[in-house]
Amino acid sequence: MSVCALVSFDSLPKDGDVMQGSLKKYFPIFVLPTLIAFAIAFLVPFVMGFFLSFTDFTTITDATWVGLDNYQKAFSQREGFLNSFVFTGLVVVASIITVNIFAFSIAWILTRKLRGTNFFRTIFFMPNLIGGIVLGYTWQSMINAVLSHYGTTIVADWKYGYLGLVVLINWQLIGYMMIIYIAGLQNVPPELIEAAQLDGAGKWEILRNVTIPMVMPSITICLFLTLSNTFKLFDQNLALTNGAPAAKTEMVALNIVNTMFTRIGVEGVGQAKAVIFVVVVVVFALFQLQTTRSREVEA
Repeated sequence: MSVCALVSFDSLPKDGDVMQGSLKKYFPIFVLPTLIAFAIAFLVPFVMGFFLSFTDFTTITDATWVGLDNYQKAFSQREGFLNSFVFTGLVVVASIITVNIFAFSIAWILTRKLRGTNFFRTIFFMPNLIGGIVLGYTWQSMINAVLSHYGTTIVADWKYGYLGLVVLINWQLIGYMMIIYIAGLQNVPPELIEAAQLDGAGKWEILRNVTIPMVMPSITICLFLTLSNTFKLFDQNLALTNGAPAAKTEMVALNIVNTMFTRIGVEGVGQAKAVIFVVVVVVFALFQLQTTRSREVEA
């Protein structure tokens, strides 16, 4: 018997084993540039910003340690930080509900095999390509044109600014979320819907008990994107109302920027606000992800 015949085929290296070995060998080489970029652009600035939030500084080199003093000042009535958080929360809640309801509804309609669906998908997605500053000034002009007939403007009452921001966010984000929902709806197994129809389920029962549970991964993504994008809203808020009247429509991001760059000697307070803002957004985002992921089902 030859030596070759004594060699077991099981002892020969598999293609998958070779590939896994190559991936492990070269993994650090491919990941290192990304890690360096992440550290330079995010990790190092975040650590420095966290340290500066406990100091009184004008530049990084003249920081003086003041402890929790900046955090105490951040919540003082003069800063308006709590008011901006309340207003931001109102905008976030309204936007999450309306954006996702409208986006899911449009996606559901555009997956019904209607004529011209590709055209409408493109039309609905286009607002997402427009910059926030342009959107803000555009909607400010349109809303003021309507309100001028009643002798008022968008900055005359905070309610107008609030509604204007919610409408603007919907107009910008619905098309983007719609694309994600369309991808989720198209991945729903047709056999599940057919089985539900054979069992006598109606359209709304199929939607509630079959379609929505199967689209939960897309819902998780869309809720996360809507929450994070709305919380961090800045340029649209700046262009639409700039916080008027009397900073009543000032969202958190705009409040932080105004503290940092329009006032002298309170840079540390602005940095403390930024740290608090990051922590709050991360906590809400993690809670939302955990809640919606627990409802996801496997196909």
